[in-house]
Amino acid sequence: MKRYKGIEINSIKGVGHQKMIDRQHYEDKYPKLTESLHTVYDPEIPVDVFELGLIYDVQINEDNSADVVMTLTSPSCPVAEQLPQWVQEAVVNAGYSPVRMQLTFEPPWVMDFMSDDARLILGM
Repeated sequence: MKRYKGIEINSIKGVGHQKMIDRQHYEDKYPKLTESLHTVYDPEIPVDVFELGLIYDVQINEDNSADVVMTLTSPSCPVAEQLPQWVQEAVVNAGYSPVRMQLTFEPPWVMDFMSDDARLILGM
């Protein structure tokens, strides 16, 4: 397993424009989780990580643990070490523990991953 700034990096398959996280599903099924993720922001962008499309997958397990796969807007993101920790804390605050984080750059994040709400906030 490769590491980037102390965080495990996994390549994941099948994540692309058509297979991004189903935001509405998570909003409906895990409202406390998504509410908590909506509090995590990249300090340089006025949109939360969930709406930005940085969260590629969240699996809630029977033992109340969670597995989160996420990315960054860029491998050189100034908060590359902190952002996954903030996401992990948000998931714990939503009531899931332990939380296993996986950081991936496959596929690389592109603006197409943003929600319509994120585009409106950013004037796109």
